[in-house]
Amino acid sequence: MLKRRFNIPISIDFAILILRVFPSMFMMTHGWSKLMRIISGDMSFGDPIGIGETTSLFLTVFAEFFCSIMVIFGFLTRPALIALMFTMSVAAFIVHGSDPFDVKEHALLFLAIYAAIFVTGPGRISVDNRIFNS
Repeated sequence: MLKRRFNIPISIDFAILILRVFPSMFMMTHGWSKLMRIISGDMSFGDPIGIGETTSLFLTVFAEFFCSIMVIFGFLTRPALIALMFTMSVAAFIVHGSDPFDVKEHALLFLAIYAAIFVTGPGRISVDNRIFNS
């Protein structure tokens, strides 16, 4: 009934598309604010894994903003997800490691969503599927 009424495909691929797009758009907002910090010349940032503030900031922006765009389009999805899962793991377990659960909850939620997409793959509604026929 839902399929006939709204004329949308009810399938796993459509569900994966939703799971890729919406959380990644939310993650992009976190990356956008950090990207604007870089553009304004403010390189101050935490150094949670000891690689330097500037490097940590650039890698975080790459993951949160640019890899999110890749996940939205389903382009090189699994490599992009590895960067995002690593970033969310650092945020949850190192940056907020000693904080209460409600503080690290967002990072853990993103981590769980990205892990689920990593396991399922990007689905048929993706650039990866068009390029690699996967």
